[in-house]
Amino acid sequence: MGNKLAKHTKMKQKKRIAIIGSTGSIGRQALDVISQHEDILSAEVLTANSSWEELVRQALKFKPNCVVIANKDYYSDVKQALKDTDTKVFAGSESINDVVQLDCVDVVLTAVVGFAGLRPTVKAIESGKTIALSNKETLVVGGEYISRLALEKRVAVLPVDSEHSAVFQCINGEYDNKIKTIYLTASGGPFRQMSREQMREVTLAQALKHPNWSMGPKVTIDSASMMNKGLEMIEARWLFGVEPKDIKAVVHPQSIIHSMVEFEDGSLKAQLGVPDMRLPIQYALTYPERLPNNSKPFNPFEQSMLTFEKADTERFPCLRLAYYAAEKGGNLPAIMNAANEVAVQAFLEEKIRFTQIADIIEKAMSSFCFVQNAGLEDYFATDRQVREELQKQL
Repeated sequence: MGNKLAKHTKMKQKKRIAIIGSTGSIGRQALDVISQHEDILSAEVLTANSSWEELVRQALKFKPNCVVIANKDYYSDVKQALKDTDTKVFAGSESINDVVQLDCVDVVLTAVVGFAGLRPTVKAIESGKTIALSNKETLVVGGEYISRLALEKRVAVLPVDSEHSAVFQCINGEYDNKIKTIYLTASGGPFRQMSREQMREVTLAQALKHPNWSMGPKVTIDSASMMNKGLEMIEARWLFGVEPKDIKAVVHPQSIIHSMVEFEDGSLKAQLGVPDMRLPIQYALTYPERLPNNSKPFNPFEQSMLTFEKADTERFPCLRLAYYAAEKGGNLPAIMNAANEVAVQAFLEEKIRFTQIADIIEKAMSSFCFVQNAGLEDYFATDRQVREELQKQL
């Protein structure tokens, strides 16, 4: 069997990957996956916001066709550092929108955090590129538009988040069998057993200490507030065509079961594995193949207990707000997302308390103009308006 697999993979044409946000947590782990499978994967495009030194290190190792540094202040530094290589250097966010459309790219991994991932994802879909989606905000804000565009362009949108990858793997081969319920598992974060009153006093350092996963600061805070699970619920709605009421968040502290799917006959499928993002990243990049990797395998004999708890929307109101935004639709998810990004940044800068994140989001959702039949430009206008107004206040 091993020889047959090796022969088969060698015959396959390389998949050429553009990583949008290569210096972040997902981007770095994606490059680790690529380094393990250089016979079938190559890093053709790498982009970063301001981490120019890490971008240069990556470019020197992986020798991509081109790199983009979004912050133009560092263009000359990157250009100088790569002057003796064949790698082309560009700068600015518009350049990111351009490079995802290059002919040398087959798959675009959107690994940036936040609303910034929407525009390059749209451009990549318009160019017919397969999308490996790690940027959940793309579907949170523009899910209806993105779903319609991907269908029109016949583009596959493959999930990278561990929860959505788990659902995708569970429904693979089920064809038209109807999904009854999707259970998105959540670790519960560092404040799983705290009261709302206790959470008022938590520090930034406490919020950044996730019990199971190693993630960037914004995603880690979203996990602590359970907004991350709310964002994932909206993303799952569009990825799998399921109504919000049929997607349930369940707290699973061990983070071994990454999600579960219940079908109409009552059968339940679950995908299990160690908490390692390289597994879902590799599945998205090599789909439909399953290839060996260096990740630690899950050993069921080392796991004495798997437990589940109902998600508490009273202690974690961000989850409740996300369900409301999903049900209301229009530009309300865009309002919620922008308010969350501004509030999380304010908390990271220690300008507000942890519990104020939800307060700021809820106020924004009731204050800004609601647009029921929102289009792509409405999403951008809403995002800009909410950010500008809240940043003045904070």
